[in-house]
Amino acid sequence: MDAVPARAHAYVAGVVLAALVCLSPLPQVHTPWWAVLLLAGLYAGSEVVARSRLVGTCYPVLLAGAFLLPPPAAALAALPGALLSPVAQRPFALRRVWRAAQLTLAVWAASRVHWGCGGRDAVVAPDFPYVLVPAGAAVLAFCLVLTLLDGGIRVFADRVPAGRAWRGLFSGSLAPIAVHGLAGLMMAVLWRSPYGPVAALLVLLPMCVAWWAFAQYHRERAAHQATIRALVQAVDIKDGYTRGHSERVGQASMMIARELGMDDERVETLRFAGILHDVGKLGVPTRLLRKDGPLTPEERRVIELHPEYGHEMVRGIRFLGEARAAVLHHHERLDGSGYPYGLVGDRIPESARVVAVADAFDAMTSTRSYSRARPVAAAVEELQRCAGAQFDPRIVRALVRSLGRHGWRPAVTADGTPVVPADVIPGRGEGARDSVGRGAS
Repeated sequence: MDAVPARAHAYVAGVVLAALVCLSPLPQVHTPWWAVLLLAGLYAGSEVVARSRLVGTCYPVLLAGAFLLPPPAAALAALPGALLSPVAQRPFALRRVWRAAQLTLAVWAASRVHWGCGGRDAVVAPDFPYVLVPAGAAVLAFCLVLTLLDGGIRVFADRVPAGRAWRGLFSGSLAPIAVHGLAGLMMAVLWRSPYGPVAALLVLLPMCVAWWAFAQYHRERAAHQATIRALVQAVDIKDGYTRGHSERVGQASMMIARELGMDDERVETLRFAGILHDVGKLGVPTRLLRKDGPLTPEERRVIELHPEYGHEMVRGIRFLGEARAAVLHHHERLDGSGYPYGLVGDRIPESARVVAVADAFDAMTSTRSYSRARPVAAAVEELQRCAGAQFDPRIVRALVRSLGRHGWRPAVTADGTPVVPADVIPGRGEGARDSVGRGAS
């Protein structure tokens, strides 16, 4: 939403107007306003802390308000926190207003559904597990409204096609919001109990511990990403012809890993492997990497040392796991003719076999100093022809299936110029068998 189109402004204005309509009955609502102020202040404080530590929004307080207060009053409790929460990108004011309107509508809908299902009486005299029914319905309504509004802003502000704008939003957010809903229900039940609001606030203590642990995880993950980004930038600066190649190989490796049914952790590891596979080029003389003509046998042997250089660079980075083996062995071939150790068949680590296919595919579909990009179909045909001798046939088939399902849309070419669809560029290159010989893949 950095450059917000007019239609996105209109969409946000419509959501804000709907939120104001939901708040309009407030003067006629009979509710303890001290409770509204307490929940609003608690949510505002938790929102500032949570957002500043990159751990998301504090939904338990909002959902507790939905379980305790009439819909307009519950929605009002979301406003101060949403308007005061830190915003990372411009336009700051518009993002805050959007977030406030979105949460106002979501909390209003959750409270309306909860009260419509008899939730008010269920919280006062809880009868488990029946008290979970109105609470569950409210959580579903809350999640559904957030999903609908988030998908809409993706369509109008980010220009995501309508067919893809809502894909995965509801399923991805339901589980964490359901956990927050249970915490909010515990707060509401304790609030209405003889122990009062003070006891309800104790529910937030374990949530705070969880937020702290989550923040630590995010800091560690950010440090990992910064390490990888620094290494890749160093390679890109040294070898300008392959700028963007590392990211594309990481993307292709991730596509293959998902097609092979690997879990999310291994998919991420394979992405790291693809991104870092050429980090050993930092140890290769720049004049060889940028040479336009053919390499001499001596120069080729120097370039073929880059997997070992790369492995030495990353061997102490523990979070990379099996990606380190991929850095070392991604130029091995199934028939034993690869390097650096001439491994055969299954002796080559699976991560290296994945990166080898991804690397060769991008080498053939990218424009380089010594070759023009091949069409994707021609690159796939070459990979299939070399399967069994150079590449693992199972991994080649996985890439072909993934390309058929998702296509191939790299962000940049190797020389950093805007993308030209590979299918309209005349095929002219060295092929999968020779793509590694230049050391540029």
